[in-house]
Amino acid sequence: MIYTFDEVFSKCFRLMSDSCLCGIILSVVCCLSACHNDTAGFKIEDRIPHDEYAFTQGLLFHEGYLYESTGLYGHSSLRRLDPKTGEVLQQVNLPSTYFAEGLTLFRNQLIQLTWREGTAFVYHSKTFEPIKRFYYRMEGWGLTHNGDFLIMSNGSATLYFRDPQTFEIVKTVKVRERDKPLSHLNELEFIRGEIWANVYPTEDIVRIDPQSGQVKERMHFAGLVSEDERNNRENVLNGIAYNDELQRVYITGKRYSYIYRMTEKYSLWSDLNRQR
Repeated sequence: MIYTFDEVFSKCFRLMSDSCLCGIILSVVCCLSACHNDTAGFKIEDRIPHDEYAFTQGLLFHEGYLYESTGLYGHSSLRRLDPKTGEVLQQVNLPSTYFAEGLTLFRNQLIQLTWREGTAFVYHSKTFEPIKRFYYRMEGWGLTHNGDFLIMSNGSATLYFRDPQTFEIVKTVKVRERDKPLSHLNELEFIRGEIWANVYPTEDIVRIDPQSGQVKERMHFAGLVSEDERNNRENVLNGIAYNDELQRVYITGKRYSYIYRMTEKYSLWSDLNRQR
């Protein structure tokens, strides 16, 4: 939950009896409110041009490049992008009978899900040459991995941990938020020991404990796209990538005009949001 400024002021006065400390804290909050680049405790560092017709279903960062899976029948593809310019450097298109979904990279192999076709395509990460296919009996939504297992979502409240060699289900984890099942988990990314997931059809991303399935935080990105950045073709927020070396998060959406490179801003404002 994002606090209103009135709530922040109220909390400060209730928690702090020293007027000088309150004044300092309120000044910090006011400064943060003036920065339009702050979203859900993150600061936008750069806006990278993005194909406005790309129906983003999966996004990841690896060795200096962004990789994207785009969906829709007749428009599905696997792409390598320049993370500075957004230029498509390499692309392979799927047959028109496949609707591409989530994407991950495991041991130099790109694995791309499909929505209702029950097929996962495996490619060489550098050449995009097809290596093999996996088959499964459920819808395919999001895909990531924790170094040992592939982690897949299918639109339900269940995450499926799969063997990366056989794609067989090893275990499942039920995701819960405030003791209630949280369904419609979409694109996934494994970040600092947590599973981050887009929640369809919202502009929210949740941080999930991979052991318990408990949601640790819900982050709101409704204000990510400013009015002058809209193209009237946007669908929903979908696409999370992480540069582990620089600790930068990349966020975009289906048919968004930009990919947003962001840094987490540890501040009073984000700390207040994390308490709920």
